Amino acid sequence: MKQKGLLLIALLISLFSLMAFSLMAILISGKRIVQFDQKVISFVQGFETSLVTSIMKFFTFIGSMPVVLVIVLIALIILDKVLKHRTELVLFVVVIIGTPVLNQLLKFVFQRSRPDIHRLIEVGGYSFPSGHAMNAFAVYGIISFLLWRHIPTFLGRTTLIIISGIFIFMIGISRIYLGVHYPSDIIGGYFASSFWLASAIWFFYRLKSEANRKKTLVE
Repeated sequence: MKQKGLLLIALLISLFSLMAFSLMAILISGKRIVQFDQKVISFVQGFETSLVTSIMKFFTFIGSMPVVLVIVLIALIILDKVLKHRTELVLFVVVIIGTPVLNQLLKFVFQRSRPDIHRLIEVGGYSFPSGHAMNAFAVYGIISFLLWRHIPTFLGRTTLIIISGIFIFMIGISRIYLGVHYPSDIIGGYFASSFWLASAIWFFYRLKSEANRKKTLVE
């Protein structure tokens, strides 16, 4: 994909995600999404069995910060040593570090209490937006973005997107199933992370494009 096309797509995704997150925040602040949250929670928790609970705890575990840090470390090594993505390492690090910072800032702004309906695990802190959802979207999103051009086949690229999508989706669903997040927390987390990821990509490649243009003029 040409750089101008990439910049346009990243900008459009960023703007759409910002508007979608803003709409979700308005609905939550006005308590207009309570019925939706309750219906989805009842539906998801209706599948409760010991096996499903174990699976959901597994996905919540792999979405936790210690596991995310291990995944990030492995990705850094692959990007640097194997794929020689030296420049893109800056983008990768900015996205990964910025995501939890943005999440904590948003949680402080909205200060939404966690659901207290049927919890299968106990966690503290505010609820909106979900940190697990934001981290999962950012980590698997940026890894997929950087690996995309190194996969030559349509099947390989499709597999990459499907696997990343499954992990992002299941980590989010696990938080609803375990009773520690509202569905709107998860959706809001996805949109917030999508905004941050797309914005970071846009700024990174815009700056890179400007640097290349100045270099060409000098030469």
